[in-house]
Amino acid sequence: MTVLRDADLAAAFDHASRSYDTLVAANPGYHAHLRRSARRLGLSGTGAGLRVLDLGCGTGASTTALAAVLPDAALTAVDASPGMLRRAERRRWPRPVRFVHARAEGLDEAGVRGPFDAVFAAYLLRNTADPDAVLATIRGLLAPGGRLAVHEYALSGRRAHRAVWNAVTGGLVLPVATLLGDGDLYRHLRRSVTGFDTAGQLAGRVERAGFTGVRVLPLPGWQTGITHTVVAAREAAR
Repeated sequence: MTVLRDADLAAAFDHASRSYDTLVAANPGYHAHLRRSARRLGLSGTGAGLRVLDLGCGTGASTTALAAVLPDAALTAVDASPGMLRRAERRRWPRPVRFVHARAEGLDEAGVRGPFDAVFAAYLLRNTADPDAVLATIRGLLAPGGRLAVHEYALSGRRAHRAVWNAVTGGLVLPVATLLGDGDLYRHLRRSVTGFDTAGQLAGRVERAGFTGVRVLPLPGWQTGITHTVVAAREAAR
């Protein structure tokens, strides 16, 4: 099986949406890592007056992280899977969040328009057919000086980290997901990570898309060398 794309991937996420939060909750540090990446946007204060886009919000875990770090920001959360988005909408939100059903490649048609002060993209680029086009779209949505944080499974390039990833996904995640009927999605997860950019390559991709100040920041715990935050900015107006 190859990695899933577009409608097939959205359908797989729809099917998995009912058990998705339970599975990710079993991942030590999952939610804390999202909050850490949200803080790495480098936005000061509570986010009052700021517009922030959560691109690929899934069931709302990343949106929850943004709301915790920037409780006064105006949040727009987008996902291509109706099932995942319904789960996100059902959460209790301390203030209104705008939810939009759209593919990352079709934001303008869905009425998602900038400028945004920041874009947060968790586990998104690896799942798109054309990540360079998505990065170009993100850059166009950002205000001058706007911030980007890409929170992604992007391996370090070291064999040891690849071995840990394969052991955890193959030995723990896949057997449980298969019992739940979601084996296709989690086989996609495993293969999409090993076939995607290393952390350094992802940073290079972001830089080639025209972003400045690109940095790769590791995350702790068992995901060291597996999950990274790539932070960057759109060049400020002169």
